[in-house]
Amino acid sequence: MAASELYTKYARVWIPDPEEVWKSAELLKDYKPGDKFLQLRLEDGKDLEYSLDPKTKELPPLRNPDILVGENDLTALSYLHEPAVLHNLKVRFIDSKLIYTYCGIVLVAINPYEQLPIYGEDIINAYSGQNMGDMDPHIFAVAEEAYKQMARDERNQSIIVSGESGAGKTVSAKYAMRYFATVSGSASEANVEEKVLASNPIMESIGNAKTTRNDNSSRFGKYIEIGFDKRYRIIGANMRTYLLEKSRVVFQAEEERNYHIFYQLCASAALPEFKTLRLGNANYFHYTKQGGSPVIDGVDDAKEMVNTRQACTLLGISDSYQMGIFRILAGILHLGNVEFASRDSDSCTVPPKHEPLTIFCDLMGVEYEEMSHWLCHRKLATATETYIKPISKLHAINARDALAKHIYANLFNWIVDHVNKALHATVKQHSFIGVLDIYGFETFEINSFEQFCINYANEKLQQQFNMHVFKLEQEEYMKEQIPWTLIDFYDNQPCINLIEAKMGVLDLLDEECKMPKGSDDSWAQKLYNTHLNKCALFEKPRMSNKAFIIKHFADKVEYQCESFLEKNKDTVYEEQIRVLKSSKFKLLPELFQDEEKVLSPTSATPSGRVPLSRMPVKPAKARPGQASKEHKKTVGHQFRNSLHLLMETLNATTPHYVRCIKPNDFKFPFTFDEKRAVQQLRACGVLETIRISAAGFPSRWTYQEFFSRYRVLMKQRDVLGDRKQTCKNVLEKLIQDKDKYQFGKTKIFFRAGQVAYLEKIRADKLRAACIRIQKTIRGWLMRKKYMRMRKAAITIQRHVRGYQARCYAKFLRRTQAAITIQKFQRMYVVRKRYQCMRDATIALQALLRGYMVRNKYQMMLREHKSVVIQKHVRGWLARRRYRRTLRAVVYLQCCYRRMMAKRELKKLKIEARSVERYKKLHIGLENKIMQLQRKIDEQNKEYKSLLEKMNNLEITYSTETEKLRSDVERLRMSEEEAKNATNRVLSLQEEIAKLRKELHQTQSEKKSIEERADKYKHETEQLVSELKEQNSLLKTEKEELNRRIHDQAKEITESMEKKLVEETKQLELDLNDERLRYQNLLNEFSRLEERYDDLKDEMNLMVSIPKPGHKRTDSTHSSNESEYTFSSEITEAEDLPLRMEEPSEKKAALDMSLFLKLQKRVSELEQEKQSLQDELDRKEEQALRAKAKEEERPPIRGAELEYESLKRQELESENKKLKNELNELQKALTETRAPEVTAPGAPAYRVLLEQLTSVSEELEVRKEEVLILRSQLVSQKEAIQPKHTMTDATILLEDVQKMKDRGEIAQAYIGLKETNRLLESQLQSQKKSHENELESLRGEIQSLKEENNRQQQLLAQNLQLPPEARIEASLQHEITRLTNENLDLMEQLEKQDKTVRKLKKQLKVFAKKIGELEVGQMENISPGQIIDEPIRPVNIPRKEKDFQGMLEYKKEDEQKLVKNLILELKPRGVAVNLIPGLPAYILFMCVRHADYLNDDQKVRSLLTSTINGIKKVLKKRGDDFETVSFWLSNTCRFLHCLKQYSGEEGFMKHNTPRQNEHCLTNFDLAEYRQVLSDLAIQIYQQLVRVLENILQPMIVSGMLEHETIQGVSGVKPTGLRKRTSSIADEGTYTLDSIIRQLNSFHSVMCQHGMDPELIKQVVKQMFYIIGAVTLNNLLLRKDMCSWSKGMQIRYNVSQLEEWLRDKNLMNSGAKETLEPLIQAAQLLQVKKKTDEDAEAICSMCNALTTAQIVKVLNLYTPVNEFEERVLVSFIRTIQVRLRDRKDSPQLLMDAKHIFPVTFPFNPSSLALETIQIPASLGLGFISRV
Repeated sequence: MAASELYTKYARVWIPDPEEVWKSAELLKDYKPGDKFLQLRLEDGKDLEYSLDPKTKELPPLRNPDILVGENDLTALSYLHEPAVLHNLKVRFIDSKLIYTYCGIVLVAINPYEQLPIYGEDIINAYSGQNMGDMDPHIFAVAEEAYKQMARDERNQSIIVSGESGAGKTVSAKYAMRYFATVSGSASEANVEEKVLASNPIMESIGNAKTTRNDNSSRFGKYIEIGFDKRYRIIGANMRTYLLEKSRVVFQAEEERNYHIFYQLCASAALPEFKTLRLGNANYFHYTKQGGSPVIDGVDDAKEMVNTRQACTLLGISDSYQMGIFRILAGILHLGNVEFASRDSDSCTVPPKHEPLTIFCDLMGVEYEEMSHWLCHRKLATATETYIKPISKLHAINARDALAKHIYANLFNWIVDHVNKALHATVKQHSFIGVLDIYGFETFEINSFEQFCINYANEKLQQQFNMHVFKLEQEEYMKEQIPWTLIDFYDNQPCINLIEAKMGVLDLLDEECKMPKGSDDSWAQKLYNTHLNKCALFEKPRMSNKAFIIKHFADKVEYQCESFLEKNKDTVYEEQIRVLKSSKFKLLPELFQDEEKVLSPTSATPSGRVPLSRMPVKPAKARPGQASKEHKKTVGHQFRNSLHLLMETLNATTPHYVRCIKPNDFKFPFTFDEKRAVQQLRACGVLETIRISAAGFPSRWTYQEFFSRYRVLMKQRDVLGDRKQTCKNVLEKLIQDKDKYQFGKTKIFFRAGQVAYLEKIRADKLRAACIRIQKTIRGWLMRKKYMRMRKAAITIQRHVRGYQARCYAKFLRRTQAAITIQKFQRMYVVRKRYQCMRDATIALQALLRGYMVRNKYQMMLREHKSVVIQKHVRGWLARRRYRRTLRAVVYLQCCYRRMMAKRELKKLKIEARSVERYKKLHIGLENKIMQLQRKIDEQNKEYKSLLEKMNNLEITYSTETEKLRSDVERLRMSEEEAKNATNRVLSLQEEIAKLRKELHQTQSEKKSIEERADKYKHETEQLVSELKEQNSLLKTEKEELNRRIHDQAKEITESMEKKLVEETKQLELDLNDERLRYQNLLNEFSRLEERYDDLKDEMNLMVSIPKPGHKRTDSTHSSNESEYTFSSEITEAEDLPLRMEEPSEKKAALDMSLFLKLQKRVSELEQEKQSLQDELDRKEEQALRAKAKEEERPPIRGAELEYESLKRQELESENKKLKNELNELQKALTETRAPEVTAPGAPAYRVLLEQLTSVSEELEVRKEEVLILRSQLVSQKEAIQPKHTMTDATILLEDVQKMKDRGEIAQAYIGLKETNRLLESQLQSQKKSHENELESLRGEIQSLKEENNRQQQLLAQNLQLPPEARIEASLQHEITRLTNENLDLMEQLEKQDKTVRKLKKQLKVFAKKIGELEVGQMENISPGQIIDEPIRPVNIPRKEKDFQGMLEYKKEDEQKLVKNLILELKPRGVAVNLIPGLPAYILFMCVRHADYLNDDQKVRSLLTSTINGIKKVLKKRGDDFETVSFWLSNTCRFLHCLKQYSGEEGFMKHNTPRQNEHCLTNFDLAEYRQVLSDLAIQIYQQLVRVLENILQPMIVSGMLEHETIQGVSGVKPTGLRKRTSSIADEGTYTLDSIIRQLNSFHSVMCQHGMDPELIKQVVKQMFYIIGAVTLNNLLLRKDMCSWSKGMQIRYNVSQLEEWLRDKNLMNSGAKETLEPLIQAAQLLQVKKKTDEDAEAICSMCNALTTAQIVKVLNLYTPVNEFEERVLVSFIRTIQVRLRDRKDSPQLLMDAKHIFPVTFPFNPSSLALETIQIPASLGLGFISRV
């Protein structure tokens, strides 16, 4: 389609901008041909009219779809132009924090100015072996590509690193070298990469300086060749340097510094060794103070000096040479301070005894007069004579500076030579990879000769780069058979010709330098005359006649002609150099010895390398012809020659390009300045690469990927079986212009913009599909909503109508109720009226009748009250007296109680002040409250009693008053009596008055009592309330204290539990770390052991063939055999007589070879004897130390220990005596050389056999006694209880001392103790036998039950079978039953036979004791008499032939056993046909027999041979999984057998009684168990490595790349710019491939009988490898971080979990190892917008580190336009939330990590005596015992 058709509404374009370089805008309406303006809207919402160029009508560049933004390769962009490149780099750098981006074959590296965790060894391992296009861009990917191409194509490689100062060139080169050293390894022990890196501090100190752009700017270029051997391992390196900026030595611009080494010297001037240099502050010297910035922030020059000196020492520069270098550098500083005094305009002089010059001459070892003379004079030579001429002050200063620069340049070259010598390869170099670190194109405000040379070099490099890119494009087109059309690309050969051709700029410059009166002005005129208006690339500035302009490939550069000639000539006076050559200082003449060889660009160094070139500097202004003949060649000529040599080297190699970009000039981290970036992109050739790519077919797709991506644009009828034809048919319909694409063999090639067009069509199709889906879904939703509303309306109507009906019914009910209510209301009113009238009548009658009764009652009441008054008055008088007395007593009691209460209160207040008494106070207060409550109750009772008494008194008083009134009435009525008793009446009246008075007093007293009672009650209530308040306060305080105590206890408990859990976890981690460290050490040990064996094999191959008859022993076998040995109980001296039993004839017949063998064996035995003797001495010393420690302890068991030692000594003496007798017999036999004596049937032979038999039996008896004694000692130790006090111990010691004095008592005590032990042992044995019987009975009951159940099951199964099968099953069952019965009978028979053997053994012991008496009687008989006398026949018991679970073999058959059972055994046959672990059982039964024979040498030899045999077979077939798994299983089974039958109680819990009888009896093989455990660990680690090697190629393809769910992940357009790989595609692996492989592993391990716990550990390790490798690749591949890929990973993980469930391995911990991968997949799928999403992500991704989470979010890439990118602000939110998380900063998981393995004890239920040895194993020489 036409390009103008893409400029439609909403299309986005780039328009130029002076600030941002390019700015994005959106079209507001379609563009039509002929429009002069474009209606645009900027991103900030501002509308704009963009004017088109009326001449070219060029439209602004289109912007790529968002889906293409952030691509790894710039050439994958659909629209290839400058703004697209700039925007893509900015998005990757700022948003995704990705500093590397591909641009075709160029790696663009942007300096982040921040340390990033992307250069670790784990990253190196991740990139090793990977295709360049598969992983994210990285310097390691470029290095890997160079390394693979070197190995595959047998061609040298080059990595060209260029860029501005501060762009990161040196760091990139350093990381590339580190990658080569890590991946390839070093051929020697010394790491060459470390040496190269060690040269960095030296080269940086002498070649780097601070500039305005960079604090550590390299002021020279270098090319490092890293050499490799035929196996592509690093063997050496060589460095070439270019363009050293010598002018910096004598001049620095503002804010710049000289080379670092000068400031390091000044900072270290106070050191004692530097006192002689007479240095000072940097501001003192002229050469270090001109820039005005002697200090760099954050840099300690003194510390850097230490690093520089250490690096010099590491590279072999001795201390004397170092001090010589520092003397020369200090001399240069002092030379800069030399001043000149003018005599006149043409002459000058140095002040007399000038201190700087004096110091310079002292340091350099030259004469002061000569140097001061030649600094102010020069020698002129003519054809006839030579004369000396003074020079002016200005010329003298220039000559001084030229000398300083010359000295420094020569010193720089000398140091580089020494660095190269340290890195020189001693082995022949097969190939190399060169790393070129050189500055890029430079343009400043003032450009001089240095910039001219740099840009000239970049022109050459750019030409080589263009040709290489053009060549690669041509090869790609030819490979795909695309019609080749010439691509127009920029060829800078005219610019190079302008510079270096005949009559070019350099040629004219050299010619002008040869002219006697040549000058910059005349040279400029020659340039104008030669090239102006003749060469389009050469221009003259308008306002200057001393400058010229050259149009370079990057930009126009204006050069100032001033000082071009002087810098090109680089003149140094010959007389000054001669003075320096005559120096007494050795190093200084050495700098100038090979000056011609060093300076000549065409000569070669001894190593065959290209020599170092010289950098042009500013020399002294002198006339031509004054320079010596040694300095004839100009700087331009030298540089041109060295540049030609460099280009030859690069052209002979395959180049790889790294362009370093400086993002800003202020060194701000992750800050992107578009102007500076575009300037550098234009200068470094990146945009030229883009232009070349865009000129052809930049976008390239395979047919399958195109089909997968654009399947949505095809109809079903368009899809054919042939993918290629399908793609062709579809493309012809979609793109009408056939020139826009081409079909290759495997790829489709698109022109620029076509992929964006296809993406637009695809997006439109998907958008239309989305609209249709939305339409359908919305219609369905609206219909669903309508149906829901209709249903709701019907429901509402139903409910409303029901409500109305209910309301009408309610109305009817209410009407009926109202009528009923009215009826009853009217009846109620009439009834109420009647009741009211009746009640009024009754009330009147009641009132009348009551009035009459009350009058009568009043009369009777007055009479009664008079009587009562009299009675109470009398009682009142008596009570008043009693109350007075009572009140006085109560008052006294109150006073006393108050005094006591005050005292108690005082005590309580004192106690209340202490917090500790709260609890007690609380308890006391409760009691007091109860007492006070009780007291209050009593007082209330008293108060109630007083009230009752008062009421009684009132009643009495009222009755008495009534009586008195009645009396008065009677007196009045009886006037006659009153008259007669008038006096009596008067007295009565007086008494009444008194009584009234008393009554008033009584009432007042009553009132006061009531008041007091009320007051007391109030006080009591107040006190009670106060006490209640105090009680409540105390209760609250108590509750608060209890709560606090509870909380504290809870907190303490929780903290303790938490601490306990943490400590437990920490201990587990420590244990795992320690176990891992130990197993890593074992792994390293096994590796070193294999290396040792390999070296031995190589040495054996190098040794000449031995002489005939001499057979060398296997060094590997002997070394390994001696590695695992025990201290033998029988020394070599005891074995020597046994070897002397051979007949004398054989000894006589020995040949010379046998004699040499015997002699060698004797020397070996002597050495072994000496080692055993040393070991014995060491053991004795340890025993003495242990004895001394025992003596220091309380001698509580001295008597028993003495008894034990005496018994042991006695046994040892008897043992020695028996050995001596045996030696005498053997000696006697050897002295008599007659053959008939030593014949097998001879009497002497029989005597010897009898003696040997008796001695061996005696030894066995003695050993049994020793074992019994040891067991008794152990039981004594256990019997001693710790409850005895020190007093008991002292008493016991005193008793023991007394017993020592009295031997009989001691003997009686010992006898009694032995009796007690015997009884105790018998009791224990009876108890044990009883328990065994119970256990056996229970086992029989259980077996009967099981048999019953089995019979029932069989019966039920048989009933379900057909008749024929039922008969067959019954027969099979009967056979099984009979077999089991036979086995049971055999076990019973074996038990009976064992009882018989025990009885026979006891009889044998008794017979030996009887024989001892007879031997004692025959001690005086000589051996000769024994031979002559008739021999008494000896009864030799014959061994039983029943099988006891042991296997017997001869000593000479041991190697055959190892060979047949280990070395030549095929695991597949054993695993399928025989029981699992059969070799382990066979080996253990052989060990049992050797233990039964008490033959420690046989045990040791067998175990050592077994271990060595397993190691050999694993070394031979260590890459075979079945072999490694088989021997891991058998090694573990052998280890379990050694534990199960060791006799230790901890391992015998699950044994049957029969298995306990098979335990080892004579040897403790605990040390060999440790050796076998270590061997099992090594085998396990080898198994893991085999697993990893098998799974590694499958994981990435099966877990990430393969689409298990078809159609979920659409392929994103990548452009297919993948690099070549040395590894061909081995087919595509799928998830099914991984699961099939896991099934294979699991089935093999199960067939081999591997322990279930060990299988779980292997599965856990396999799943960890799968998870780690998958996650690491996910973190390094941007194309894999998408939503659809997360779904794919989740599905794959679920399939692995399903496999775990099928195999019952969910509790193996394997699923937990996949947790990081699961969380990464979830992170790809979850929503990533709001703060809630961030919180959810932080809580969800607890198994991922912060770096991994941020990396996944940065790499997240939408596959479709409907997905959204992760905002930078969201990533910042995640980082803020996770900043407190303490986790590892490492980005990748350690895929090589191996979990520490454990071997839980797993006893076998298999009985040893039931094991049958198949004939297929070839073990017929083994006999059953």
